[in-house]
This record gives sequence, structure tokens and C-alpha cells, in this order.
Amino acid sequence: MSDSKEIVLVSGARPNFMKIAPLIRALDRRDRFHARLVHTGQHYDDRMSHRFFRDLGIRPPDTDLGVGSASHAVQTGTVMIHFDDFLDQHAADMVVVVGDVNSTIACALTAVKRGIPVAHVEAGLRSFDRAMPEEVNRILTDSIADLLFTTEPDGGKNLTAEGIPAERIRFIGNVMVDTLLHHVEEAKTIDPPCDLPERFALVTVHRPSNVDAAGDLEEITAVLSTVSEKIPVVFPLHPRTEAKLEEHALRSFLENAPSIRLLPPLGYLAFLRLMLDTTVILTDSGGIQEESTALGVPCITLRENTERPITVSGGTNEVCGRDREKILAVVTDVLEGRGKQGRIPDLWDGAAAERFAEELESFFF
Repeated sequence: MSDSKEIVLVSGARPNFMKIAPLIRALDRRDRFHARLVHTGQHYDDRMSHRFFRDLGIRPPDTDLGVGSASHAVQTGTVMIHFDDFLDQHAADMVVVVGDVNSTIACALTAVKRGIPVAHVEAGLRSFDRAMPEEVNRILTDSIADLLFTTEPDGGKNLTAEGIPAERIRFIGNVMVDTLLHHVEEAKTIDPPCDLPERFALVTVHRPSNVDAAGDLEEITAVLSTVSEKIPVVFPLHPRTEAKLEEHALRSFLENAPSIRLLPPLGYLAFLRLMLDTTVILTDSGGIQEESTALGVPCITLRENTERPITVSGGTNEVCGRDREKILAVVTDVLEGRGKQGRIPDLWDGAAAERFAEELESFFF
């Protein structure tokens, strides 16, 4: 259609890809929209970037800005410069950003400065911890977005408390769960990435607060060693964590533990297969907190807070930080059949992206 709207969707890092995939599918099914995908290159490692595009069935990006790694300020500024150049060459009726990474605020701010409407998918999440770079990105992006799509009721409450008008807020559910449900059956058909014991704990750790400082990373490795005395541990390494284990001379400690299995970074489907098979998950990832609740798998969050409170109040998640006693108590409960059962939150039904596309049609037409 000649009057179709040009929608630019931005992805920058692993958590973005799972949110972008269903949005692209929903927009591509509608003649009123022409969706263009921009990958900023914030995650430039193939193991954490292009592999996810393949696994998720996302068509290749229309543009890859190739930004790569840098400090928060340099990375954010570089994304803005490159995205501004992109907008010089391509029309955009709306820019859609997801999540809370540096690319999210960089592209939102660039679009707003040009007078282009911005939609933020996964708006309103708050940890109330501004020491987290992601929290700053969330607050700033929400303050300038024209449409704010929330995953849970607390998101809307947070936005209202910050003065965001109700007419800009849309509760559509969780697009990451759309992706999860879309790929569950496929993941069941693939071979696991390693031989697995009957029961095991699946671990992911990557946040700076857990891995950057030697003392913090030592605490994590000590906790995992203790957990492995109760249940075998399978630990796919994020590239950042892999580098920090090497830097702080801690990798050999984990490799020599008899019940800890280190794996290289995994694609989406391989990791989903592990989530389907695991007994309990230990993570500092916000997205995995949501996925574990959607799958009904007990989850231990290795942080002092969470921006996804519904996974605690209604789901399978327990926030334990690096408190060894708390963590071991939850693991023991799970092993003895007393782990949290949880429920599936409202609108985590696989149709969030369709609701998103319907809201965009209402906004434009």
C-alpha cells in the first residue's frame, strides 16, 4: 500500500532479539506497515548476536550499524551518531525500541530529537536501583516515548507514578513470552548441548555487579561450588563472564569442580532446551526470570532486586542476591518438592505482538 507506515525496529543485544522477533512477524503480516530492522551491533560476538537471528527465524537486519563494545557513554554516543546517519537516508514514521540496553535510549533519543514518534516495548519496569545502567536507560526512554507498552500491571503503575499520561500507556503482555511459546516445541526436538544428568541447576551470570570485580565474582563461584554439592551445575558462559573468569584467574576453580560443567555461549534454542530440562535456574538475567516463570521452572535471582516483580509475587522467582544460605535454602526446597509453583501472568499468552500491532494501527489510522 502506498500509504503504509515506515516502522523502524531497533535491536542491539541478546535480550532485544527475542522481543523483536514476534514484533517483526506481527508487522509483516499487515499491509499498512513496512517494517525495517536496524541492528546496532551492540552485541557484536556472533555467538551472542547473529546466531540468535538464525535461531529465532528473524530475517537479516536491513542495516547493521556495527557499533561494537565500548564504555556506556561511548557506546551510547556512537549508536546515536550512526542511527542519526541512518535516519538521514531512510524515512521513519515511528521508531520502536525494546528493553533497556544502551541502544534503546540512544535510538529513542535520536528519534525524538528529529520529531519521530517512539514506541517503547517493555516499558515501566523498575528495579529502583539507579546503580544499574539498565534502570537509567528505562527511566529516560519511558520519559520521552510516545507509546509505552507494558508487560505487567506494575509497569503501568510505575509510569503513572512518574507522571506519564494514561493515554500513552498500553498493557499488551510480554513479547518475550511470545517468542518462548513460538519455539518450545522446536527446542524439544534438538539435542541438548551436552550430556545432562537427570537433575541439574542451570546458571547464567553476566551483570557487571556480579562479574566485574574480583571479589564479587569470587563470591559467585564459591556459591556455585556449594550448590554443586547438592545438585550438578551446568553453566553456559556469557562472553563477558568468560573474559572476567580468565582475568581474575577463577576459571580453573570452576573447571576443576567435579559437579560443574562449563559450556560456551549458546544460541537461543540450545539454551531453551536446557531451560526445559533443568530442575532450577540461578541467574542475574531479567529475561530469564520471566522465561522461567512462563515455563514454571523454579528460579533464583542472583541480585538484590528485580525489575520484574510479578515473577516473584505470582511466578517461580526468588530474589536471593549472593546470600549463600538463602540460595541453598531455595535449592533444598526445590529438591525436596517444595519449590515455588507460580502461575502464568495475565496476557503472557503468546499474542502480545499482535496486540502491539493492533495498537499501532489505532495510533496511525
